[in-house]
Amino acid sequence: MQRAGIISQVRMGSTRLPGKVLLAVAGRPLLDYHVARLEQSGLPVTLATTTLPADDVLANYAADRGLLCYRGSEADVLGRYYAANAQFGFEIIVRVTSDCPLIDGPTVGAAVTRYQLENNPLVYRSNVVKRTFPRGLDFEIFSADLLELAFTKATTPAEREHVTPYLRTRFTPAGPVQRRDELCPYGDFSAPRLTLDTPADFAVLRCLIETYQAHTFSLPELLALLNAHPEVVALNAHVEQKPV
Repeated sequence: MQRAGIISQVRMGSTRLPGKVLLAVAGRPLLDYHVARLEQSGLPVTLATTTLPADDVLANYAADRGLLCYRGSEADVLGRYYAANAQFGFEIIVRVTSDCPLIDGPTVGAAVTRYQLENNPLVYRSNVVKRTFPRGLDFEIFSADLLELAFTKATTPAEREHVTPYLRTRFTPAGPVQRRDELCPYGDFSAPRLTLDTPADFAVLRCLIETYQAHTFSLPELLALLNAHPEVVALNAHVEQKPV
């Protein structure tokens, strides 16, 4: 079976909520919840941060918790992923972002198992192109071959910053990439925001974790919680996602 691993991009810089990943909820940094839930996938978790002095705290965080860590370019995140994988040698890469403290590890693990069984390095599998999961449960899965293709061919600043846009434009019949959409098995939950980008997002996550212990919930339990408390979902419904 091909070796798979999760690479989570993380940095302290944020235009709308600086230092967001280390904000504390219920006495723990939100990054703790992100890592703990990802570890439920059964896959190794790597943090990919920058060489900026402000991100020393994240490298120290990884060292203190025994996590793999790679430090690279701030702007060329694609290059950071490529270099991280060159160091750690995953044949299958799961890309996530660290502003997702309630990401569901078992869902990620099951999607990786499907990817491994398919045994096709030209497949890109994700739940972000055709979106039915809440924003904040995002993941993308691709082979080391596709990561190398993107690293070699992607040239625009947006392609380098956002890692996968080059692959996403290669879904045509003549292109090399075959897409598999991961759809939420419980219906369309694309409206709620469980990501961390603004103070309003932080308010939602703090409420879900401190009041309802959402970090202990399975995916169906989490979605049921969102359905049961529209007043919480409404707290950040006005937030516009930054364009890729």
